[in-house]
Amino acid sequence: MNHTALPTPYRHPYEADPAFRKSVAYFSMEFAIDQALKTYSGGLGFLAGSHMRSAFELKQNVIGISILWKYGYYDQDRNTDNTMAVRFREKIYQFLEDTGVEVTVEVQGRPVRVRGYFLRPDRFNTAPIFFLTTDVEGNDPWARSISYRLYDADVNLKVAQCMVLGLGGARFLEAMNYEPEVYHFNEAHAVSAVFHLYNRLQNLQKIRDRVVFTTHTPEEAGNEKHDIYYLFSMGFFAGIPLNTVMELIGQTDQVFNHSLTALRMSRRANAVSRLHGSVSRTMWASFGGVPEITHVTNAQNRTYWADPELEAARLSGDTGRIAARKKSLKAALFKIVADQTGRIFDPSVLTIVWARRFAGYKRPDLLVQDVEQFNHLVRNLNRPVQIIWAGKPYPLDEAAVRTFNHLHYLTYLYPNIAVLTGYELGLSKALKDGADIWLNTPVVTREASGTSGMTAAMNAALNFSTFDGWICEFARHGENSFLVPVAGADLSPVERDTQDRTQLYRILEKEIIPMYYQQPDKWKKLVLQSMNDVNAFFDSGRMATEYYEKVYQ
Repeated sequence: MNHTALPTPYRHPYEADPAFRKSVAYFSMEFAIDQALKTYSGGLGFLAGSHMRSAFELKQNVIGISILWKYGYYDQDRNTDNTMAVRFREKIYQFLEDTGVEVTVEVQGRPVRVRGYFLRPDRFNTAPIFFLTTDVEGNDPWARSISYRLYDADVNLKVAQCMVLGLGGARFLEAMNYEPEVYHFNEAHAVSAVFHLYNRLQNLQKIRDRVVFTTHTPEEAGNEKHDIYYLFSMGFFAGIPLNTVMELIGQTDQVFNHSLTALRMSRRANAVSRLHGSVSRTMWASFGGVPEITHVTNAQNRTYWADPELEAARLSGDTGRIAARKKSLKAALFKIVADQTGRIFDPSVLTIVWARRFAGYKRPDLLVQDVEQFNHLVRNLNRPVQIIWAGKPYPLDEAAVRTFNHLHYLTYLYPNIAVLTGYELGLSKALKDGADIWLNTPVVTREASGTSGMTAAMNAALNFSTFDGWICEFARHGENSFLVPVAGADLSPVERDTQDRTQLYRILEKEIIPMYYQQPDKWKKLVLQSMNDVNAFFDSGRMATEYYEKVYQ
């Protein structure tokens, strides 16, 4: 088998550019393509969606492989008492095409049928993407439920999902008589595919010649691990004897580390920012069999994310036009705020937005941890501010859900703060359009890259961030953004948060708010510089090109 062209109905609608002719199958558990297609949870999906859009624009020979989530991640709603509610509703996508191609994956000794659906490139201007589902006739209820919920909390289902993506994805490509030259794993969810390749190739080096791996996790402890005997019982290793598996992956104990295996089975690997590259090389340095880890800094697709009027004004250097358009975009966002919360926000008021996945290390509530400071900020009528939070916690992350609810109940005390539900592509775009300040507060070194601030900057928002992830390659304090000084590494978590919060308020009170209200020309200049700088390097066309130059070739 050596077929690098898709069957006719599923081929790219273009001849591949000679620089991007090598065929690549990009495996990702989630893709954020369009608001109408809810197959994502957060940043990993946003990144993958932008990659597929840029692959299309650059005429790259790339396809996507993912899972068709019947209920998506979840629909974020509210209960009658306004606490966050998690809803699972069936999604039906009539624009996806049934390929009729089915493969079987053995899970817990039972055959599970996996069928592929196709997203045409001209639907949303992406590379061809195939979505796999187990919700097909012939599967029992448990097997059908494998593709119901993205990142299901049930460990058996979660492992089965990885098997469907990896083993199922590799077998699906084989069933279509298609063999890509590169298997690209975006995170380690699809690592089981290497065991299917071993069954066919019977040669470790031949597998490595084909596999590359992108890691997004900046802490070794955060990488997925399971007992290897449990995985064997699940069928994770595609029928390969366990002693052969352990020899193949260099395993010496019972703990199977998905990321470490993906690294050892790859010829090349990459982190997702310069800082993350350094962190990753240090993190994996003591493990044998790990390839060189380079970095390809994440980026987002300007064509999709940037407001056309703002982009035209940027290109002409018209700061007055940028400011006028920004004010109208804020008004559009505030209609959503009014609809969800009953609050009327003012487009002339400085608007701060914190919006991304709700997770403890991202510290969504950092601003409100000191009540006196927060009161002083939001009750100042001479220099008013408006603050909006949005984002989805993992539904079983009780601490993150409590933080979300706490912030919402806090809005009862202040008319100028709001917490929005439904943080998906559509709301994300509206928030970036309407934000003056895009607030980003992760604990330093915990954010591998982060990308939300890139698209906010494309839409004339200024980043205000701790010095982590992509920000380290972009931000210059007072020139294109605002930076919280890095807290000492020897501080306790409480001391670190206190220092970061103190610095955050100092910069808000002494620099950001005075500049917005008293030096509007300086503000406009800063916004234009930010827009130019983010577009110079953080468009995903650069990222998709770098993958060919640094990882695939």
